[in-house]
Amino acid sequence: MAEEHEPAPAVLSAGLLLTPAKPANAYEETMQRLLQSIRLGLIAPGERLPPERELAQLLQVSRATLREALGSLADAGWIVVRRGRYGGAFAAEASEDVPRAAPGAVDGLEDLLALRAVLEVGGAGRAAASELSATDRERLWQAYEDCRSATASGYRVADSRLHLLVAELIGSATLVPLVADVRLRLNELLDGIPLLAPNIAHSDEQHRAIVGAILRGNAEEARAAMAEHLEGTEALLRGFYA
Repeated sequence: MAEEHEPAPAVLSAGLLLTPAKPANAYEETMQRLLQSIRLGLIAPGERLPPERELAQLLQVSRATLREALGSLADAGWIVVRRGRYGGAFAAEASEDVPRAAPGAVDGLEDLLALRAVLEVGGAGRAAASELSATDRERLWQAYEDCRSATASGYRVADSRLHLLVAELIGSATLVPLVADVRLRLNELLDGIPLLAPNIAHSDEQHRAIVGAILRGNAEEARAAMAEHLEGTEALLRGFYA
């Protein structure tokens, strides 16, 4: 009788990166972990993702959040959802239709994200500590409203204007060009990934928290709200590009 052998253990577990997401940016971090697991081959092309209940437990997110993320990944071509007895979510086979990072597109990504955090988190706190005129307060709220009501085609511009206005309110002639340069480089990366409706809705909530803290003059809340907002964007960019 031929000797039976146990299957060779996988070199890396498919669940290696499927660790709990932070509640503040649950959707974005769920996207990051799933994308990185697929892009790094921990979930191979054609391989079935863990069942929804198990996946939600691994990531410690609600099933509603998980379904939003899976829906976004399906829309973007990274997974295929099949129905029926043997259905589930499967990593898509390699295809030209799936967006991939262009060579050199992510050079200096972590440097860019670190610089943005230093400039914009500190800038939000400084804006909250500034004496804002009635006109400036109105401009800030209007920029938030413009971003909240923007169409998909106009969202990046409205988002950029809101972030630049926060920097402008400080009154530093040096800060605005720095934030603008970072934003241009950031938008080049953001334009390479799908505009995700759950992320936009979440960003709108975070924008409101940032603007509200600045208008109340609460520097600590403004810094915390901006930091949380940037971390969500960072999670998406790392998922798609890192």
